[in-house]
Amino acid sequence: MKEPFLSAIPLLTKIEDEGYEAYFVGGSVRDVLLGREIDDVDIATSATPQEIQAIFPKTIDVGVEHGTIVVLYGGRTYEVTTFRTESEYEDCRRPSEVQFIRSLREDLKRRDFTMNAIAMDRTGQLIDPFYGRQAIENKVIQTVGKAEERFSEDALRMMRAVRFFSQLNFGIETTTGEALIQYAHLLKHISTERKLIEFEKLLAGKNRRNALEMLHATGLYTYLPGMAPYSEGLTRMYKYDTANLIIEEMWAFLIYQLRINESEINSFLKAWKLPIKKIKKVIQIVKWLKIRVKMDWTVDFLYEAGMETILSTEKIYNLLHNQEINYRIDDLYQQYEALPIKQRSELNVTGNDLQLWFQKKQGPWIKEKLERVEKAVIHRKVSNHNQSIREWLIACNQN
Repeated sequence: MKEPFLSAIPLLTKIEDEGYEAYFVGGSVRDVLLGREIDDVDIATSATPQEIQAIFPKTIDVGVEHGTIVVLYGGRTYEVTTFRTESEYEDCRRPSEVQFIRSLREDLKRRDFTMNAIAMDRTGQLIDPFYGRQAIENKVIQTVGKAEERFSEDALRMMRAVRFFSQLNFGIETTTGEALIQYAHLLKHISTERKLIEFEKLLAGKNRRNALEMLHATGLYTYLPGMAPYSEGLTRMYKYDTANLIIEEMWAFLIYQLRINESEINSFLKAWKLPIKKIKKVIQIVKWLKIRVKMDWTVDFLYEAGMETILSTEKIYNLLHNQEINYRIDDLYQQYEALPIKQRSELNVTGNDLQLWFQKKQGPWIKEKLERVEKAVIHRKVSNHNQSIREWLIACNQN
């Protein structure tokens, strides 16, 4: 056993010393069996939230109605959740009632996939009533119990299945896959925010290419924001190996392949409830990609786009043209770094300078002059020195 499990063992021991059961559960157990890095651990216990609060002096009530208490212990924080069962789900999203229980098996029984329904005690012993370890060894995503019941309870589990398909490169068990198709329509009940989290994890997965094909084949894509009209465009997406693209580049590539009209890109991304900063970044990449496929970079283009957008655009361009993903990247970086200035604020001239030199009042002419100077500097027609710019402007004014 290794960190962060080791640091949490005293917490489990303390709960057990009070007469209750406590186990590591969920993703951390799955990931340790997969040999993946683990950031934190989740703990399940037979103790009720009130009993946990009685054991530990420092706790935070973050979801007591669902049985979860944050415990501050040994300089760290841990989510400790009481064993529970859930009654009938409302709108395929959340249970109408949660009941606290003392049975670990019943708690594991309510979870989504067998690989996530494994518990581990403080000695490293696994409790695996639904053969989750076997599923991991066989690289199979399979629901705990009947797939139709798990997906009807919480339709987001269908997106999670495809997300794990992308992240882990596991196969999807036959009946689980069939249920994805049959119950895809239930995804309409899920909030955009929850869909976005799963979709971006899918887009970042190593098997994203096949995962996008899975979204298409199951029909799940039709219940994602703005995606329904773009069946043909989605098929273009999974013809490319996008493994080296970061998330903003994936969004830009998606928009490009879906052939979304320029006037509709902003509304499409807003429908996904992406942060404004990310939307702006994606729109910039799409803008320059459309220019790049028609012509090469010029000094003006490099200056206007900026290094971050240049690199993202060129990576997608290379992908579209079946070239090595970083082809020409170093060259473009050097060209950009060689620019005399990277933005207008670096110009060694101000509006006050222009007013003084030309003895004129403020007006639109100042902006026009600054733009003219800016272009001249990046094309090296004049050096970025105050006196040189003054002499150049006066000479231009006399011609």
